[in-house]
Amino acid sequence: MSKVCEICGKGRSAGKNVSHSNRHTVRSFNANVHKMKLDIDGQVKSVYVCTRCKRTLNKEI
Repeated sequence: MSKVCEICGKGRSAGKNVSHSNRHTVRSFNANVHKMKLDIDGQVKSVYVCTRCKRTLNKEI
């Protein structure tokens, strides 16, 4: 499963875990994407959409 939003392009970002002893290790934050069926150019396609874009799409409908 591709963790990238088809509309805005939001994807994986990087950060660090910081322990109590202040050691830093690299970690990743995945985008909260859901599979949706959208009408694109008259065809229904199944695409991955982040929750922010999903809320915007529901608002426009």
